[in-house]
Amino acid sequence: MINPFYGRDIISIRDFSKLDLEYLFKMSDNIQKLSPMKLKELASGKLLGTLFFEPSTRTRLSFEAAMQSIGGGTVSIIEARTSSIEKGENLNDTIRTVESYVDILVLRHHMEGAARFAAQIAEKPVINGGSGIEEHPTQAMLDIYTILKERGRITNLKIAVIGDLKYGRTVYSLLYGLAHFNPKIFLVSPPDLKVRDEALIDLEEKVKFSLHENIEEIIEEVDAIYVTRIQKERLPDPLEYEKVKGSYVIDNKLLSKGRDDLIILHPLPRTTEIRPEVDKTPNAKYFIQAHYGKIVRAALISLMLNEKN
Repeated sequence: MINPFYGRDIISIRDFSKLDLEYLFKMSDNIQKLSPMKLKELASGKLLGTLFFEPSTRTRLSFEAAMQSIGGGTVSIIEARTSSIEKGENLNDTIRTVESYVDILVLRHHMEGAARFAAQIAEKPVINGGSGIEEHPTQAMLDIYTILKERGRITNLKIAVIGDLKYGRTVYSLLYGLAHFNPKIFLVSPPDLKVRDEALIDLEEKVKFSLHENIEEIIEEVDAIYVTRIQKERLPDPLEYEKVKGSYVIDNKLLSKGRDDLIILHPLPRTTEIRPEVDKTPNAKYFIQAHYGKIVRAALISLMLNEKN
């Protein structure tokens, strides 16, 4: 199969097929088998530019660690106030300038459409590291890879996605990505935070799903639970946050009602939606999920840089 990622922008998970994702997952498996010397050859002499205009821990550090693990280097903007944006420079000029220094750009921005705009003006490949409430495609790639590694398959699994399904951009990329693998999805949220109507209409013909408000009514059925935090910073009204905060809490009492092999995922950061007591259970997979993030992103960068792998 021809490398489907070489030289491409990574803006939406919807731009990639099931075969594309499986190709990425195979590469993710393969790079873990390489010797340190071979691994360092994958991006030797290349630079990754990370432009983060919103706070980030895992995504930015994961990309930087991934690039360095395959022999490349990184340059970063870690917040707007440390860049010329603070002086009034527009995004167009920032992108055009930074791309002259690097081989791939990763952009996180609060504005919807920012990543696609960057891809249109940049000659170098652009990775969407999170754009507004739209998508976070590489998060979905690592989420699906985690399910595959921890459950052995994705097809026909029953997966619950719970929490803030309206503003959580990881949710949309995940749902569109999972649609390739024919799972049954339970969407669990307060009524005011359900998946946006346009996405539900789009997903109707792609994947089996049902809407719920109570996690306990489905806990016995599911193979995996993908937990999201309430996106306080994106809610238009503080009173709206007060109304929905603490809607769902995963604790050991709830886990006792589920299957022994149930896995719990979370894109992190978490607040109160998963109790620390869960961390010690074999169900907790959110920290290894972060580890897989480095692997998948290293594989993706390698594929984008090297036509043959």
